[in-house]
Amino acid sequence: MKPQSLTLVVLAAVLVIGISPTLVQAQTFVDLDSVPIDRTVLPLQAPYNKPITALDVRDVKAPPVFQVQAPKDAPNVVIIMIDDLGFGGTSAFGGVMSTPTFDRLARGGLRYNQLHSTALCSPTRQALLTGRNHHSVNMGSITETATAYPGNTGVLPADCAKLPEILRLNGYSTAHFGKCHEVAAWEISPSGPLTRWPTLSGFDKFYGFLGGETNQWSPAVYDGVTPVDDPTKGDPNYHFMNDMTTQAINWIRAQQSLTPDKPFFTYFVPGATHAPHHVPKSYIEKQKGKFDAGWDVIRNQIFENQKRLGVIPATTKLADKPKDIKDWANLTAEEQKLFAHQAEVFAAYLEMTDTEIGRLVKAIEDLGELDNTLIFFLAGDNGTSAEGGMNGLYNEMTYFNGVQEKIEDMLLHLDEWGGPSTYPHMAAGWAVCFDSPFTWTKQVCSNYGGTRQGTVIHWPDRIKSQNGLRQQWHHVIDIAPTILEAVGLPQPRIVNGVGQRPMEGVSMMYTFDEPQAADRHLVQYFEIFGNRGLYYDGWFAGTIHKAPWEGAPRHVFTEDVWELYHVAEDFSMSTDLSAKNPDKLKELQAMFLAEAVKYKVLPLDDRFLERVNSLLAGRPDIMAGRKTLTVYEGLGFLPENDFINTKNASFDIVADVESNGEMTNGVIVSQAGRFGGWSFYVKDGKPVYVYNFLGLDSYAVRSDTVLPTGKATIKLDFAYDGQPKLGAGGVATIYINDKQVGSGRIEKTQAGVFSADETANVGIDRETSVSKEYTEETSRFTGKIDKVVITLK
Repeated sequence: MKPQSLTLVVLAAVLVIGISPTLVQAQTFVDLDSVPIDRTVLPLQAPYNKPITALDVRDVKAPPVFQVQAPKDAPNVVIIMIDDLGFGGTSAFGGVMSTPTFDRLARGGLRYNQLHSTALCSPTRQALLTGRNHHSVNMGSITETATAYPGNTGVLPADCAKLPEILRLNGYSTAHFGKCHEVAAWEISPSGPLTRWPTLSGFDKFYGFLGGETNQWSPAVYDGVTPVDDPTKGDPNYHFMNDMTTQAINWIRAQQSLTPDKPFFTYFVPGATHAPHHVPKSYIEKQKGKFDAGWDVIRNQIFENQKRLGVIPATTKLADKPKDIKDWANLTAEEQKLFAHQAEVFAAYLEMTDTEIGRLVKAIEDLGELDNTLIFFLAGDNGTSAEGGMNGLYNEMTYFNGVQEKIEDMLLHLDEWGGPSTYPHMAAGWAVCFDSPFTWTKQVCSNYGGTRQGTVIHWPDRIKSQNGLRQQWHHVIDIAPTILEAVGLPQPRIVNGVGQRPMEGVSMMYTFDEPQAADRHLVQYFEIFGNRGLYYDGWFAGTIHKAPWEGAPRHVFTEDVWELYHVAEDFSMSTDLSAKNPDKLKELQAMFLAEAVKYKVLPLDDRFLERVNSLLAGRPDIMAGRKTLTVYEGLGFLPENDFINTKNASFDIVADVESNGEMTNGVIVSQAGRFGGWSFYVKDGKPVYVYNFLGLDSYAVRSDTVLPTGKATIKLDFAYDGQPKLGAGGVATIYINDKQVGSGRIEKTQAGVFSADETANVGIDRETSVSKEYTEETSRFTGKIDKVVITLK
């Protein structure tokens, strides 16, 4: 169409719809300040404006731009949660370990001595972030033991949006640093889906690891959804606790520099003090001799400190420790030496963690934002971990493979305990000690030793009481409702087009100004791996179905022995009243069943081996039924759940490569690392297969022949000789172009788990190295890998 014709068409249209092409009156638009915003529907909707009728942009004023903004005077929000630390861990709650940052915030705010977790990490974290019970959000246990049953699938329902998503859609900048143990195990791969990863479920920024734990010296880290290639960058002093703190500080500074009027939400959740207990020697040396008195004496010291500080009633009795925990006086000198040093390392780890958190708090203070920041500081996501068993562990992976470590063997590593060559845990006696004044530990949700978390809330602009104590009964599901009330937001009805279930917690804000206010959280169920209980208005009934160190449940569910405590008067759960008050016990047992039906707790599931096996558990598995896996150079960062399982089986690895003869070096394919795993690599042109058995033994099979220059096919054949026995050995044979070039025995293999955090990679060995013959930097394959095929036979 010619320009003249187009002009006539436009003029005709203008006349038809009644617009003057030369003179248009000013159009009125919605005054955004006068229109109430419906914050129950997210994302927020811009107010409706009538269509613009002006032809020429010069004849009309632009409407105001709608921007999502947080409520007026909304504070910044920071949630800090230490991992695997019990009620008696911090000095503000009577502990003997130094936590000056926690103590400082306690002096400037409020201590809560009756706030509870679920007794396990994934459930606590999902409950905290959603304001709903852990079974309601399908996190009845950790992600690695998810099942097909409702309440235990490990998949967050769309109708239970997380707190960070609610805050982000209401004008907050949001960031998560540290541990994320809420992503389903089968979704941690390049194939996704990534919709439940932190940056697609509410956080603008994520820097941390996915899973229950990580090697603090050589972590598997993500920045958003992108793996970080060697986060240490060759720094011999690298430690993830320091790294994540620096990342958090840099993000908060950048956010405040660019958008100083926009509040931020920071979820700061270290992997510390979860195993492995990794900490620099400079911290360990400061703890020397402090735990020589043993766990019985120190547990009593903590108990007396707690009474002196007033964080427990003066009439409290120190509950008995479990019968399986030996008296310190009855231990051998070698046991005492080992166990005391384990505690020194744990205390050092906690001190380092508190010091790094102090850097974060100082950075917020230096920006002038500390008074306007609502801080929740939880000393633990559950009680202290007793998963180190009776003796502790040099390598935590031995626990998951049914291998017993001997005292004399662990003593050989005493000087390096906590360093990069160890992956340690401590004896269960210390877990009971640091959970004082209670009996039990992490995993045991039927006792406050597993669930009671010393907590501080600090917000000087709003909370005027300093060094206050609040004794109202609360649970982690109460934190999200508290934050929403504090920032002036309603619970949303709709988020991203999905109707929302109401949060199941209650706000704690009523306690800020009223220390004697009556409790508002009156009923709460607990259940983890068959351990279960119920709190009701000052009473608690529960049953120990299985202790963390026990291999099998004590009874079938119908024969479990229940206990009853009047916790309103018996703070430490020291006196069982079940025999004296059977009617009250029956009342609470019936209430537990009602709550269990309501929140998808049933059926109870105490299986362990079956739940670790995805096929038996019924959860998705991207390797389900696979007998072969073809991978290519560049594929990597694959956690154990997303890689073909070669354990307890015969298999072969066939790699098509291009080599430079004897100049060729590097890894073809590897899985896991220093504390258990295998690697198929080339050294000076000769293929090598190394099997690292839990960092305790290493077996190498080597080729006697150099690869030819150019294309070649290398094969590793492993003939397992143990089926149906688990963890047996076998014969590994190497071929080059179908010619046998090396063979040897692998005397034993790992039956259960290679690693909780390390990954499988093609063309490199990431994190720690399986073999001592290379480092991550020198493990890159110097030839070319066309493809690698792994086949189970």
